[in-house]
Amino acid sequence: MAIQPKTTTTDAGIPVESQENSLTVGPNGPILLVDHYLIEQMANFNRERTPERQPHAKGSGAFGSFEVTADVSAYTKAAVFQPNTETPMLARFSTVAGERGSPDVWRDLRGFALKFYTTEGNYDMVGNDTPVFFVRDPLLFQHFIRSQKRRADNNLRSNDMQWDYWTLLPQTAHQVMWLMGDRGFPRTWRHMNGYSSHTYMWVNAAGEKFWVKYHFISQQGIEFLTQAEGDLLAGTDPDYHTKDLFRAIERGDFPTWNMKVQIMPYEEAKTYRFNPFDLTKVWPHADYPLVDVGRFTLDRNPTDNHSEIELAAFDVSNMVPGIGPSPDRMLQGRMFSYADAHRARIGANYIQLPVNSPVAPVNAYTKDGPMRYKKVSDPVYWPNSKGGPQTDTTRYGEPAGWYSDGEMVHAAQTLHAEDDDWGQAHTLVREVMDDAARDRLVSNIVGALLNGVTEPVLERAFEFCRNVDKEVGDRVEEGVRAGQS
Repeated sequence: MAIQPKTTTTDAGIPVESQENSLTVGPNGPILLVDHYLIEQMANFNRERTPERQPHAKGSGAFGSFEVTADVSAYTKAAVFQPNTETPMLARFSTVAGERGSPDVWRDLRGFALKFYTTEGNYDMVGNDTPVFFVRDPLLFQHFIRSQKRRADNNLRSNDMQWDYWTLLPQTAHQVMWLMGDRGFPRTWRHMNGYSSHTYMWVNAAGEKFWVKYHFISQQGIEFLTQAEGDLLAGTDPDYHTKDLFRAIERGDFPTWNMKVQIMPYEEAKTYRFNPFDLTKVWPHADYPLVDVGRFTLDRNPTDNHSEIELAAFDVSNMVPGIGPSPDRMLQGRMFSYADAHRARIGANYIQLPVNSPVAPVNAYTKDGPMRYKKVSDPVYWPNSKGGPQTDTTRYGEPAGWYSDGEMVHAAQTLHAEDDDWGQAHTLVREVMDDAARDRLVSNIVGALLNGVTEPVLERAFEFCRNVDKEVGDRVEEGVRAGQS
């Protein structure tokens, strides 16, 4: 007899209307601050662990500069992307699931976070080494991360827990195939690409709008570890990636990435064959080819890892004039969640720390609080007649945005003609991977499933893989059953 599940409630015991879709203005509209359950979920999640980051706890980074080498001023007025501009920056690379003491060399996504200290304020980007993500709604994000963390009873990570989550949520399929393939185990941080994953809006000086995705292409090439190599390093050299980056810069072998973007005309998003703001999808390069922007080079190691890397706070809501958000729900959720996480983990005045402080002038009305050290002068209120700073609407106008209206609903975004959870995952496995890469994919999945995954999760995992590619799914089941015998 099936067990009747309990009703999900808020922490106050109030029944929750939906735990799959955030409350939005119409199916394609922005999420709403009045969605108390979403805010409770994100705010509580941000405060679950202290003082290390909740995801992306293990990592390191370096400083460098970004140089514009092409002219994209027709698409954005952002000062950082104007021709011949050079901007100081910070990059932090990380694993997602492990704690601060965990090995660099586990099979996992790698965080790829960038901070540009521009003349118009800090521009932060939080990406990964893959162009897609597991989920498309921030209401699911906390649960995804918990499925990768440790069990409540035995404090151990669990493949059974991970695959239980993935196989119950088909939208994870594309990212799971990336993770279990070669890109899930980069040889070093220097030998992996980075991606914004999210879609952003660019606005040019004439007010014209475009949708963009960022790509950071490693000039060191793409190299990966096999599962066996990674397993060996995890036990013999667990800080391998941290050490490699530091020593490469120390010896003058400065790593470089080329920045490119895909650009979609604003109106095309409405009728494109799949939802271009779905974080589980990529834009085919045949439709939207890569456009050169510039390159960044990392050439300075931190001198104090705690103050310069551990306390570095990347905030996706830091967007300078000429750059704005999109209808990507995960991006919108992160625009609250990241800043809130920093306030909880570091303190209300985290931006005043040197590593987070902008080079642009700051004329704000924030005041007092723990760790505040920069002086505040009256007037500290608005409006005032004492010469306090004022907004420049003529110069900066309204923030970049899009039109939306509709009823307040918990609903998936409106479907486009080719929206599904399996098609792009199949293309990755069948058309992007060669035979050798597919062999490694099957081997990696079989190894994971043989490591503690139970029935009926195993059966769902086989079907999950078959939905991506029947041959791969059949081979996975054959490999697991042979390994059990």
